[in-house]
Amino acid sequence: MSLLSSLRPGGRHGLSSRESRDPIGYAVAAVNRLAQSDLIDRVGLRRQAERAVYVTTRDGFRVATAAGRTFARAGGRSPGARPAAAASRGVFDLTPTEDEQMLVDVVTELADEVLRPAAAAADDACAAPPEVLAATREVGLPVLGVPESLGGIMEERSAMAGTLVAEALARGDMGLAVASLAPGAVATALGLWGTDAQQQTYLPAFAGDDVPAAALCLAEPRVLFDASAPATTATRDGDGFVLDGVKSGVVRGAEAELFVVSAALDGTPALFLVESGAAGLEVEADPSMGLRAASLSRLHLDGVRVPGDALLGDTDGRAHTECVRLSRLAWCALAVGTAQAVLDYVKDYVNEREAFGEPISHRQSVAFMVADIAIELQAMRLLTWKAASRAARGDDVARAVGLARQLCAEKGMRIGLDGVQLLGGHGFVKEHPVERWYRDLRAIGVMEGAVLV
Repeated sequence: MSLLSSLRPGGRHGLSSRESRDPIGYAVAAVNRLAQSDLIDRVGLRRQAERAVYVTTRDGFRVATAAGRTFARAGGRSPGARPAAAASRGVFDLTPTEDEQMLVDVVTELADEVLRPAAAAADDACAAPPEVLAATREVGLPVLGVPESLGGIMEERSAMAGTLVAEALARGDMGLAVASLAPGAVATALGLWGTDAQQQTYLPAFAGDDVPAAALCLAEPRVLFDASAPATTATRDGDGFVLDGVKSGVVRGAEAELFVVSAALDGTPALFLVESGAAGLEVEADPSMGLRAASLSRLHLDGVRVPGDALLGDTDGRAHTECVRLSRLAWCALAVGTAQAVLDYVKDYVNEREAFGEPISHRQSVAFMVADIAIELQAMRLLTWKAASRAARGDDVARAVGLARQLCAEKGMRIGLDGVQLLGGHGFVKEHPVERWYRDLRAIGVMEGAVLV
């Protein structure tokens, strides 16, 4: 029995009435249970990351996708269940609620004690250790954005809680955070836009013990890529569709069992559910500068036929547009978390590192650079949280996400660069994690999809 299922009513550890009513009651109960368990001791923190999936550091691979599991398809095209919009507090207050703060505290501990120690080896292996993925599953991350009625842990829109969790995980390591959050992105998409039949077909797998690897595929490997105008096409073919194109930045593509793919349908972007066993799918290794622990790959679609009920959401582009914005918001949260890790690390370093008989933090050039990091980070966090709070209430987030994305992409990369600069020669070597954080932060301005809040 999974940790999450044991916390549901009727399980060994039943919820209190308050936990049952709260929007993230299940999540809070789960993380509290995790903190008291011996999971952290069982995940083998000091072991090198297992190369269980594949290694793409040099030669890479190109193989057909795995057949994966067979999802029991449900019929019908009626609307699915949707999480309710969060209620407004009536004041401009972005302070996390008590339950949200409890969630952040324990996920931060998970990031510090599980993700951070495994990050360097995972970066070298281009694969997330199974123990790390198991630890994040036990907290309930794959169903954080799924309505409670569908086996998830939320009663309301979870954009704020998801943003806080992504930020907390990224303080441990952005690559491992992306690998851990990728299945939840697909589950969240199903909860937001899936029909009743699609939700019944796929969501039980995400709420169970054997959570499938899954990937949200929006990005494409072409110059001046525009997420709102994918080159991948969907052509109507009888009662189904035929997909052709290439997707990049696909998280854990070789082991993924379900993909959400963006494609142009009659000139309008749309989302499609594609199972890994479909004929014409091929995965190619795509090792990158950063996010190496996320096992990034390319997904080739060559005449991939999917049924008519594989269309996720609408055909007028609204679901696709919302998906792009919520994905960019998630990347902003990851940038904030990683930038916080940089600030924490360089602050201690400059206070401890001595030159000419005193800490280098006594030099104004050093002190001012650290101060600038703190100021820019706080601005990034403010814009990101504001956009998340609007998304949770169901408000229009176009402007809020646009501002957050622009600032996080620009300042996040600058914070990574300044972190390397503050460490001097140490910033260039792998003995210190700042060089890895710099490489990861450069992904914020180019990645699309993969994660979702």
